[in-house]
This record gives sequence, structure tokens and C-alpha cells, in this order.
Amino acid sequence: MAPPRAYWKGSLKLSLVTCPVVLYPASTTVEKTKFHMINRDTGNRLKQQMIDAETGDVVEKDQKARGYEISKGEYVEIEKEELEAVQIESNHTIDIDNFVPRDEIDRRYLNNPYYMAPDGKAGADAFAVIRDAMKDQDRVALARIVLTNREHVIAIEPLGKGLLATTLRYPYEVRDEADYFDDIKNPKISKDMIELATHILDSKASHFDPKKFKDEYETALKTLVKRKAAGKPVKVAAKEEKPDNVVNLMDALKASLKGGKAPTKRASASRRPAARKRPAKKAARSTARHRKAS
Repeated sequence: MAPPRAYWKGSLKLSLVTCPVVLYPASTTVEKTKFHMINRDTGNRLKQQMIDAETGDVVEKDQKARGYEISKGEYVEIEKEELEAVQIESNHTIDIDNFVPRDEIDRRYLNNPYYMAPDGKAGADAFAVIRDAMKDQDRVALARIVLTNREHVIAIEPLGKGLLATTLRYPYEVRDEADYFDDIKNPKISKDMIELATHILDSKASHFDPKKFKDEYETALKTLVKRKAAGKPVKVAAKEEKPDNVVNLMDALKASLKGGKAPTKRASASRRPAARKRPAKKAARSTARHRKAS
């Protein structure tokens, strides 16, 4: 089996210790079901073209260029060679700036994971020294790297025989939670409800095991494609109706703890059927009988 193709090659540097390393993407979408756009009449695959927004003309590959909009509709063209001329050390070197405790990294900043391995035998010893030192300290290295013409902060930590390198988002890429949470009400919840909810959490306690993850939508897509390819009919499942009733929260918690279904909404006093009134004639007869008996 041929070795995987490296996504990035360069050097990992810790002070005066340097070793050649390679990066491989740690995630993939190869197994996901993909669709192509096709011509419904001919069944042929469609090809995308770049169109000039003003003239409507098709733009060929050798006519395409990068441009930055400096004002509405006005662009300054940036050549590929000019981008490559922006040389910074992190273009080819991952220079470790500092080490931070693992639990101090906010998970919102985690972006894309990569596997880092030594590039050849020459730097194997230096690589092992850096890796094992981090294992003993239980800290994560922060460094800088250029990927796809952008500089990223990257977090590096030991993983088996190699290192796991995860690019981090910059603060301007992470939205402020206050913009979304400020309007959330903070109602007063009874202690009994909290205790019931805690019991439910305890009953569902488990351990992180990604092998248990099942992509049900991906499975359904594969089944759909197989049936269509075999010329079999595809049944369209009826949409489940979402209950629009509001249940009693305490009853729902109790039912959840027992593993049952959520209780339905109780009929409010205003919605209870009104008592049937007797017709006026019958009411009069009843009154007359009562007088006669007395």
C-alpha cells in the first residue's frame, strides 16, 4: 500500500532543536455520499463556468485572477507571485512559541486536525524528544504555520507515536456568546426538578466512544441510491407531526426517568367541556315536582 500523500512539509522547531516533519489531514469526507449536477434530459454531467458579472462572457482559466475589493466594484489585482513573495518564517517552519495547559484551550477555537510525523529518519530522534517531553508535562504546544496562503496558530500535542496538530481559529473568527445568550430568561426552577433532571443525566452516563456514532442519514442516502440504480420504487416517508402541546415539566421529568413517553397536555379549565344545561321546560317540571312532594 502506497504511503499517504503529505499535505505539508517543513520543519518543527523548538528553540535550537529542529526536525523535518510532514502533515497529513486527520479527517476525510471520501466515504460520504456525493452527488453531481447532471442534465435531466441527457443524463450528462454539468460543467461549471466562470462568467463575467458585467459582460456575461465566459472567462477562461488563463483569464482568472485574484482581486481584493477596495471600493464598490473596484478591485486591485494580486498576482500569484506577489502572494508567494509574502515570505514569513512559518511558511516552512513550525516554530513553537510556548506551551499551555491542555484544559485551558477553549474548544470553540479548535478547527482542523492533522497528523504530524517525522519526515525521514534524520529527524526521528529530535521528534521523539519533543513528543515525549510534552507527554511528561501534559501541555500543548502553540506554534504558527502557513497553510493555503494563510497563517494559522496551531496546537500540537502527543498522540501515540506521533503528534496531533490542530489549527486554531483567531478571536475575530469566534462569535461572542453574549449576542445569542443575553435574551435567555433565567426562570426560578424548583430543587425537585433539578434533582429529577440530575437522575436522568446519571441514568444516561456513558463514555466517549466514536465507534458508536451512526450516520443514519448517510445510510439512508446509500439505500436510496441503490434502490434507484436497481430500478426499484422509492417510498417517500410521511413527515412526523410535531406535537404542539405544552406538557407539564415535572410530569415530563418523571416520565423521562421511568423511560416512558412524555405526558400530553392537560386540559385547562377554559377548555373543559361546559356542563350541559337542561332545557327550560324540564327544569320547570322538576321544580314543580319538588313543590308537590313537599
